[in-house]
Amino acid sequence: MELFRIGRTIPFMRHALVLNIISFLTFVAAVFFIITRGFHLSIEFTGGTVMEVNYTQSAPLEQVRTVVSGLGYTDFQVQNFGTSRDVMIRLPLAPGQSSAAQSDTVMKALKVSDSTVELRRVEFVGPQVGRELVENGLLALLFVVIGIVVYLAVRFEWKFAVAGVLANLHDVVIILGFFAFFGWEFSLSVLAGVLAVLGYSVNESVVIMDRIRENFRRERNASVVEVIDGAITQTISRTIITHGSTQMMVMAMLIFGGPTLHYFALALTIGIWFGIYSSVFVAAAIAMWLGVTREDMVKPVKKPDEVEESYEL
Repeated sequence: MELFRIGRTIPFMRHALVLNIISFLTFVAAVFFIITRGFHLSIEFTGGTVMEVNYTQSAPLEQVRTVVSGLGYTDFQVQNFGTSRDVMIRLPLAPGQSSAAQSDTVMKALKVSDSTVELRRVEFVGPQVGRELVENGLLALLFVVIGIVVYLAVRFEWKFAVAGVLANLHDVVIILGFFAFFGWEFSLSVLAGVLAVLGYSVNESVVIMDRIRENFRRERNASVVEVIDGAITQTISRTIITHGSTQMMVMAMLIFGGPTLHYFALALTIGIWFGIYSSVFVAAAIAMWLGVTREDMVKPVKKPDEVEESYEL
């Protein structure tokens, strides 16, 4: 499916060096901010108090957030779970105050606005759980990267496997750099968004690599640069359709999803745009510089006499 067809090949690789230098500088800056500033981790990683409360009618989430914020909390989460009447409240650690004391204070404030609210459960989530989540998240990221390398190496060729992985890591590190620089809250949902971007970005790279392989077979006299430029140009319409429709859905979450989905949608938005950029200018350019050729993508076909000769031997 195509919205439009571009008749003239756009010379993307002509600007690959300059754009990849910019990418490298952006990548280095992201690593610098991650190391120096670190992440503003949510209580899922740092530990805190988890409360579950129940309302007789649909829970007024914004009202609950206003009440909790009025108690001086800044890093907290309020969201529905189970039904629209059940609310989960996550509070950060308060120095010198136990989970029971925190829950009592919050419940007294909530009952002022609605006396029917009931406390169903309260528990303390320790930082040990947070360390386990970090370790499991890093392991998930490692397994995803290994899976991508194996998949691309089997389906295409090792040069494209290396290019695809570097492009995907480029996207992930830059997303993390944004969160470190602006101090946005890094939660489990954001980690899920980062892992989703890995798969989303590699899909775009695979589409371009597939078209490069097809063009190598069809355009026998074209150079490597011409083949890559043609492949990217031919997939622009598909890129606009898929990424545009995805971004509309993510934008709806960003605008209407509330605080619960805000940073998840923000991570996806950054990943979508940098995923397009990295697939075009990073993955394709790195494969070109690694020396990908027609022979790498199209295996030579043996002639009949060669087959007979090998059979006689």
